[in-house]
Amino acid sequence: MAAVSNSAFNGKIALDIRDSEPDWAPYAAPTAVENAPNVLYLVWDDTGIATWDCFGGLVDMPAMSRIAERGVRLSQFHTTALCSPTRASLLTGRNATTVGMATIEEFTDGFPNCNGRIPHETALLPEVLAENGYNTYCVGKWHLTPLEESNLAATKRHWPCARGFERFYGFMGGETDQWYPDLVYDNHPVDPPATPEEGYHLSRDLADKTIEFIRDAKVIAPDKPWFTYLCPGAGHAPHHVFKEWADRYAGRFDMGYEAYRDIVLQNQKRLGIVPSDTELSPLNPYADVKGPNGEAWPAQDTVRPWESLSAEEKRLFARMAEVFAGFLSYTDAQIGRVLDFLEQTGQLDNTIIVVISDNGASGEGGPNGSVNETKFFNGYIDTAEEGLKFIDRLGSPDTYNHYPIGWAMAFNTPYKLFKRYASHEGGIADTAIISWPNGIRAHGAVRDNYVNVCDITPTVYDLLDITPPASVRGVPQKPLDGVSFKVALDDPDAPTGKETQFYTMLGTRGIWHQAGSPTPCTPPRPRDGRTSKPTAGSSSISNATAVSAMTWPTKNPTSSKS
Repeated sequence: MAAVSNSAFNGKIALDIRDSEPDWAPYAAPTAVENAPNVLYLVWDDTGIATWDCFGGLVDMPAMSRIAERGVRLSQFHTTALCSPTRASLLTGRNATTVGMATIEEFTDGFPNCNGRIPHETALLPEVLAENGYNTYCVGKWHLTPLEESNLAATKRHWPCARGFERFYGFMGGETDQWYPDLVYDNHPVDPPATPEEGYHLSRDLADKTIEFIRDAKVIAPDKPWFTYLCPGAGHAPHHVFKEWADRYAGRFDMGYEAYRDIVLQNQKRLGIVPSDTELSPLNPYADVKGPNGEAWPAQDTVRPWESLSAEEKRLFARMAEVFAGFLSYTDAQIGRVLDFLEQTGQLDNTIIVVISDNGASGEGGPNGSVNETKFFNGYIDTAEEGLKFIDRLGSPDTYNHYPIGWAMAFNTPYKLFKRYASHEGGIADTAIISWPNGIRAHGAVRDNYVNVCDITPTVYDLLDITPPASVRGVPQKPLDGVSFKVALDDPDAPTGKETQFYTMLGTRGIWHQAGSPTPCTPPRPRDGRTSKPTAGSSSISNATAVSAMTWPTKNPTSSKS
């Protein structure tokens, strides 16, 4: 699919204007081909593969199930283990290290692969689609602008409206309060349009703006396609939601996170998300591992067995899961309103919808959960006693809450570990759905083909019949790292051509190479916080060191890579 554009003047210039003929074609805006599909990227935050019901989890997600029933679920979809790198990889079709986003914006270090500034040589999808006649909208979380440039005195060169998006409404950083968010509208900050007492919640606001942006253009140019990048705050902390939505899950998590894993694993097998012989990974897979100087595994990343908890602790931990589930279901309902709008306006069947989570479930609540997630980032483990003081206010404006790490393991069933760990599936194996009723025949199917987040946009280019341009806005482009998996959407046995994919995040690393090939990875190790040179067998840029060569058979959750 190519834009309609002419560079040569084909009119006539005579001595007399009355004998001259104008030609407006060289100055016309790009025009999409007839019946070009819309594209909707829907990026969830910190949502493990074992959370939603359509992937075997116990959280009701009717809107996500609606998309899955009209499309394909990917059982072997992988991300980068953290949000900024995954989002950069998604939007560019390249590895996060290729585009300077090896970690989140807050941790960038000024080296070429980790500077937090996506170069113009690696254009974002909206920059390309805008040149192909699309309207482009960004709604929700951004987290792709350096901290020092996220202010009104900054150049805004890395703000959404400078990187191909015509409209932006959302928040610039990695998280925000869902009741009182830090909002930016295009290039200026704004206050929320209402208060929680008036029924305000960010998820609803983002859905409203998504509908508004699409509708505003459609009433003027009904045949013009659009690209919308919709990124709710859910399920990143704070887990804020109306009490009645959390109460829908009253008692649903009383069995505890270990029993949850058993239940969900059976669901996953029934749905074909994992093989029938899959076994659960250990709850604390590295509890006995020591660091190079005898350091113990971090207490912050250690799960407390459910049966070791007191009755009050179990009540608290279960309520934290109820609030999280309510947060997801409420946000799902708001996205359902967007789907309803698209259906009512006759756009849904001709919209390519890509749904992903940016990384695995988060362990940032520590072993006891937290009523103030920021404590985790300061090395402070919250106590259950503190949480119990706020149990009736969890999810309200009075808390900035996060569930205990045991639920992170549960929501990543059957895999090991969680967000931050690129060496294990708990950090990188995530939910993904792709749907396009007018163009993808398979509906309600599961595909086991290996897919990395950098493969999504090359696939969308392929579906749109767009050849990635050699230059964008006059800037020569680097080649895409990702590989299209379009052929596998309708034919699960078709090879995609994907051969190798590496992972690296905060000192953990892994590599996938073709189907079933044993490959080395670097598991996490306890560390003392000092910078040290990597030991033999490790290529980490931090002080994580390798235990040994480990294998990662394809789709085997009991392996060391799981």
